[in-house]
Amino acid sequence: MAGLLNLVPRYLPRYGMAPQWARAVRPLVLVFIGIAFLITVVFQANVDAQGGAYATGVLVLMTSASVAVTLSAWHKQQRWHTLGFGVITLILTYTTVANVFERPEGVRIAGLFILAIMTTSILSRVRRSFELRATSVVLDSSALDYVMSDAEEYDVIRIISHEPDEDTEAEYRNKSRDERRFGHIPPGSPIIFLEVHPSDSSDFEEDLLVRGVAKHGYRVLQVTSGNVPNTIASVLLEIRDQTGLIPEIYFEWTQGNPISNMFKFLFTGLGEIAPVTRKVLRESEPNAKRRPHIHVS
Repeated sequence: MAGLLNLVPRYLPRYGMAPQWARAVRPLVLVFIGIAFLITVVFQANVDAQGGAYATGVLVLMTSASVAVTLSAWHKQQRWHTLGFGVITLILTYTTVANVFERPEGVRIAGLFILAIMTTSILSRVRRSFELRATSVVLDSSALDYVMSDAEEYDVIRIISHEPDEDTEAEYRNKSRDERRFGHIPPGSPIIFLEVHPSDSSDFEEDLLVRGVAKHGYRVLQVTSGNVPNTIASVLLEIRDQTGLIPEIYFEWTQGNPISNMFKFLFTGLGEIAPVTRKVLRESEPNAKRRPHIHVS
């Protein structure tokens, strides 16, 4: 339990695999005690069975550690260390396998515990997928200048969501032309591109830095994140708070199967960008009059 109380608050909430309250120790103690009682009831308080689970757990821990050390020595080209640790790994692997066959109840108990943790983690990840994941949003001086100038001069902020591909002048020109036509953006109205460059999608919570850059004569807001819709929603809300205006953002419909796109979003942070962005905004801002406007064409 001591090991879990050290590991779970540090890692699982960070990856969205546990609710925020999992960072607190006291609730976790109650959860783990409940799981311990469940295992005791399922196995009818069988001390021998639980002893087998303990032995299996210790052996698996030692075996995995020996494998890690062997790989580290092999990576460092330490021949004799690799050989020595490799022999220890083989011995521990044989002992672990023999113990599993002799006392399979240990694997069953460990499997029940792992299944409970994985099920809870997946459900938590799905439930928290529509949260604002940014712990902070910072607009650099150029990005702030872009949005403030439009707010002060035109009293409107129009943003085009853009997924960069070839990074050519023609790409930005065509994107601007298409969104102005199909999104019914008034002629002469200024636009700002917003680009989210994908990173590690396992990082559920992030500090976002929005950089303002000029590309091929167009103003672009760039941010790096593993979750595109949630990041767009966070940036839009930050622009609203900085300028006092409700920003307008323009999307294209995502191509492909909607169901596969939804699973893609849950596991990679991509997929159905426009609908999920709207969903995140609705969850985070209950007042529709203060919610950024979404246009999809």
